[in-house]
Amino acid sequence: MAPQRFHEQFDQIQRSMPDVPLAMGPDDAAEFLYEKGVVLARDGEEARVVEDTVRAHFTATTGLVADHVLRAGPETNRTGVTRIRVGDPNHGDRTGDRAVGHALRALREAEGRTGRRLVSRNHVVSTTNANSCNPCEPLPALLTQTPNPQPVAGSYDPDTAVSVLVMDTGLVHDYRSYPLLDRVQGDPQLAETGADGVLQQYVGHGTFIAGLIAALAPNTDITVTNTMNDAGAILESEFGGKLFEAVDQHGWPDVISLSAGTPNGSADGLLAVEAFMDALREQSTLLVAAAGNNGSATSFWPAACAGLSGYENAVLSVGALRSDGEYGACFTNHGSWVKVYAPGEQLIGALAGFDAPVPYVYQHTTYEACRFGFTYACTCQYPRHTGVLTDTGTTGPGKPDQVMFEGFAQWSGTSFATPIVAGLVADRMTTHNESDPRTAGTRLLENISEYAEVRGTAVPALRPASWLPVPVVRLAMTA
Repeated sequence: MAPQRFHEQFDQIQRSMPDVPLAMGPDDAAEFLYEKGVVLARDGEEARVVEDTVRAHFTATTGLVADHVLRAGPETNRTGVTRIRVGDPNHGDRTGDRAVGHALRALREAEGRTGRRLVSRNHVVSTTNANSCNPCEPLPALLTQTPNPQPVAGSYDPDTAVSVLVMDTGLVHDYRSYPLLDRVQGDPQLAETGADGVLQQYVGHGTFIAGLIAALAPNTDITVTNTMNDAGAILESEFGGKLFEAVDQHGWPDVISLSAGTPNGSADGLLAVEAFMDALREQSTLLVAAAGNNGSATSFWPAACAGLSGYENAVLSVGALRSDGEYGACFTNHGSWVKVYAPGEQLIGALAGFDAPVPYVYQHTTYEACRFGFTYACTCQYPRHTGVLTDTGTTGPGKPDQVMFEGFAQWSGTSFATPIVAGLVADRMTTHNESDPRTAGTRLLENISEYAEVRGTAVPALRPASWLPVPVVRLAMTA
């Protein structure tokens, strides 16, 4: 991956969580971000076992301080997990946390005996991806461009409308200036611009997603939360609680569209989301979740729950097709746990600036090659903006480019393939008079007759009739 891109996004998320020192993991790899100095354990007896075992291990290990091991939060809460402090969060750098690593190792024997995970890092759940590298920043759409996919014909009936809950960054202040979103409800996007009036990163992400759903499923009641308001990121321990808060406030919807997650280096899901996933299984709600943007087959949670027994019908995991719809986008995660692929590259939809143009400054260096090794001009390297960051993430020469948004944008990411599928499920519920979203999701997949190729494998693909493919640009081969 591009080093400057990782450091830039890491710094952006760290700035959004100034009181939470972060590291990348596992150990010295950049597969995910997590909170330094803290681990998670299930409430009750398991938390006591974890605390006692880690303290004993630290007592016997040179360079570790047993007195640092203590509870760092309420002993019980709705997520079913508690935070346990295991070290000084300000010790060391972003490349790892020795105390957290030793805490995990201290429980390996006990986990081997019990056959279940007892302790976990506190991961960062993000709308970007595993290593916090977004595949492509939004570009202003040309005035001559129209939404892609285009809105489908249909009417709204409040008595039969499908309820869709979008867990994301919230809604921009003037979103209702776009007629397609005039019925959408939800939380405002906080701090849309900085003190200089420049649009901040990931602002409009939730608005863009709501617009895609509304375009494909006109008979919907869409609610957007600002759960991921901090640069599209949130700690796992907080995310589990926010999921419960959302359904408490808005009720269990027909469909949840979630364009966020994280890998965790485990074949299990996220510990702090476990209680919510158990509650979800008992409902009729269908969770449509993004497979992630890391170009990897490694499980990305909670989307990868679609591959676990008991969640097959409750979770629909979505990968992204590239702009021509024939192959997987270079950035999309893949693997047997991804159930379907949909367009996710160079989509055009509503973003920000309907009332007045909003500036956005790019601060990225130019990519000379695709970080995933593909030979087409994939969006992980575009737009080609000169910026002020060097390969090490430090400030360098150059003036960042500035662009203006006036309503519509072109954006790429598995984030946006997800609402495409959520919208198709919701529309099927209306057009086929199906009241159960899980049944609608299952039948939608069963009736797929189109396929695409992802890493040499034929996979089921959903290409909306109102979506138009965009030609792929081939990169020149170098000697």
